[in-house]
Order: sequence, then C-alpha cells, then structure tokens
Amino acid sequence: MIVQMKRQEFDSLADEALFNACFKPLILDYKSRMAKENSSMVKELFYKELSTGQKALFVFHMYYDHAIESKAEFYWWSAYFIAQPKIWSAIKTGLQYFREEPMYILLEETELVLKRYNCPNTLEKFAVTREDLDSNRELSASINSLYVDFNKTAPLTIKELSDFIRYNYENFVKIED
Repeated sequence: MIVQMKRQEFDSLADEALFNACFKPLILDYKSRMAKENSSMVKELFYKELSTGQKALFVFHMYYDHAIESKAEFYWWSAYFIAQPKIWSAIKTGLQYFREEPMYILLEETELVLKRYNCPNTLEKFAVTREDLDSNRELSASINSLYVDFNKTAPLTIKELSDFIRYNYENFVKIED
C-alpha cells in the first residue's frame, strides 16, 4: 500500500499534494475492502497491516477530510470519533508520532469542550446532530472558536506531516528511479 513515484515527482510535490499522494493508496484499499465486507474485523485487519507512520497518516487524514468542511462537520466528526475511543486515541497518538503538538493540543481542547456538553463516549448512545449548534449558542461559540483554530492549524500540520514524510519517505513512498 506504499505509493510508488519517481524521485523527481516526489521532490516536486507541494506539501498538501504529498500528504494526499501518500494517503490515496491507503484509502483506496480501505474502501475496496469495505465494499466487500463492512465489518469491524475488516477495519482492524486493514489497520494492523499499516506501518506506524501509515496508521498515523491514515487516521489524521480521515478526520481532517471531514472536519475541514465546515463548523458543523468539525463538530459532528469530532463528536463521532470521540464516541469511538480507539479511533480518537489513534488520531491523537498519530499526531504525537508526527510530533505535531499544536493540532494535538487543539484536539484535546475540542474533546474537553465536547465532554462539557455531554458528548457521548460510545456510539451506542450517540445522538449528536449538526443542528445541535443551532440550538445551543454557547456550544456553537465554543465550536466556532475551535474550528477557526483548526483552520489556522491544519495547513501547518499538513506541512509538518509532509516534512516528516520527506525525511522518512521509506515508510510512505517507494522511490522509482
């Protein structure tokens, strides 16, 4: 599941392009497997087959792709992943792996805010809706502030992850000369 590319292409990719290029084979394989059988066992097997770096990239990219869309999406997907402690922990552990402290701290703050507003810690009790922000001004203001910070921090996080990939490419990319 490691992306293959020529040295010239690898060296010329901008940060977000490299971030996406290393994620693409992972998500394509994941979606292919899930199309055949959508089960937690298939998800766990897929995840176990990834290197530590790929795991960190995969879980953060999954979160980022959804959370960046809007304040409501940031709120809902954060709550959704917090309700799945293994996934939320993997996202934060991945950020630590990349030594990406600012985003890690932001996710910790997001978790504290959501828990203050009774965010469920399992999917069994999950009843969070995007419309919650319309009916709770305090929650909406807190999430708005976090989402603004997320938008400021995300490009820096992508740069840090891309720099990490450049210096540890063998975990993410097979260079073809």
